[in-house]
Amino acid sequence: MTQGRVRVRLVFVDSGSYHHEEVTVRTEALEAHERLIDALREDPGILKEIFVDVNRLCAAYLVEEESEAN
Repeated sequence: MTQGRVRVRLVFVDSGSYHHEEVTVRTEALEAHERLIDALREDPGILKEIFVDVNRLCAAYLVEEESEAN
């Protein structure tokens, strides 16, 4: 991964309804953990920036940058 920040989509479930949020996190925080979920739950830098309700979190994944070739 490169230096900087990456976008992460978080998918939550609440009483049978799903919704998502996109956040950005430091790339170095993700590199320090084997799994994305571990970074979201344990990395002090991420925890200072965002709150993730892990009880309602059902998916988290990196968002691919859209190509501007058109």
